[in-house]
Amino acid sequence: MAAAAALLLLLVALGGAAAQVFPPWNGTFPMGPGFGAGGSSGGSGAGAGAGTGVPAMFVFGDSLTDNGNNNDLNSLAKANYPPYGIDFAGGPTGRFSNGYTMVDEIAQLLGLPLLPSHTAASSGDAALHGVNYASAAAGILDNTGQNFVGRIPFNQQIKNFEQTLGQLRSRLGGAARLAPSLARSIFYVGMGSNDYLNNYLMPNYNTRNEYNGEQYATLLAQQYAKQLGRLYDLGARRFVIAGVGSMACIPNMRARSPVNMCSPDVDDLIVPFNSKVKAMVSGLNAARPRAKFIYVDNYAMISEVLRNPWSYGFSVVDRGCCGIGRNRGMITCLPFLRPCLNRNTYIFWDAFHPTERVNVLLGRAAFNGGTDVVYPMNIQQLAAWQP
Repeated sequence: MAAAAALLLLLVALGGAAAQVFPPWNGTFPMGPGFGAGGSSGGSGAGAGAGTGVPAMFVFGDSLTDNGNNNDLNSLAKANYPPYGIDFAGGPTGRFSNGYTMVDEIAQLLGLPLLPSHTAASSGDAALHGVNYASAAAGILDNTGQNFVGRIPFNQQIKNFEQTLGQLRSRLGGAARLAPSLARSIFYVGMGSNDYLNNYLMPNYNTRNEYNGEQYATLLAQQYAKQLGRLYDLGARRFVIAGVGSMACIPNMRARSPVNMCSPDVDDLIVPFNSKVKAMVSGLNAARPRAKFIYVDNYAMISEVLRNPWSYGFSVVDRGCCGIGRNRGMITCLPFLRPCLNRNTYIFWDAFHPTERVNVLLGRAAFNGGTDVVYPMNIQQLAAWQP
């Protein structure tokens, strides 16, 4: 009884009474494809969404979804070395995770194979089921992430997609044959976190002196809308726009605090940006009725897991599985550093990124969750949507 009472008190302290946005933990860990003894699969993707009618998915983003686009760059933002990928069947690939990213899980649920990185998709055949253009340290703004030297900003990711379109037109026999396939494809876009972590909050940037928080959020949202408009002009019609997750309690932020505290002032900047992006999604849906834009509330989902970790089988919330220094968050996961053994119990893999288990939870919630986490419909409904 004493142990149960202590657990109850801990859950209450962490916000256990809050409404859940994921299914409660039933005593077993949510498993992705091949999640058990063999680690994440790199398989064919004949999963829950086989038959959704989605021919391809194109991914634009940052390190949360990068699957190797930075590997060959002169960049400080890379993850193509052990122990990254320790639970991924192919080992280190450039994913900033011990295994799957969120978009890996979504691809599987759509019945698609795991997508090639843009650097690996050198032909129309390789790109038939989609391409991942995401790049660690990338942002909405071109100058974001310059401390890491090499990265591929969102504007350049769109240009890389244009290159892919040329390959696909040649492969499929012209633009007229490609257009219907593009219209049925999913376009996942998750940008913005680096525009704060590796721009606005960086002391060697002057951004904070030029804009207050509200002005900067407006600047980003306006630029974001223009970039999404470019993708629309190139043929995209089904958009998944991922909001920026809560960053106040990532290990790197806790490590900066001498008393192991979160940094709510960081989230105070992110919340207005997310609100503007969600409003942008509503505006784009009204202005472009032949397209559909949905908003994935990563902020709400990450916040829920942090409030109620035990409800989802997590017991370690305040440090990374792999890293150096306070909270294993002062320096992120270095080559051949020994990670934690019980990775399924950790929310954070390294100083900045979630573990595979969290990514799987987020992917599944985005795929078939309610309007409290994905608005105005989920990805499964988006796949079936008819204009």
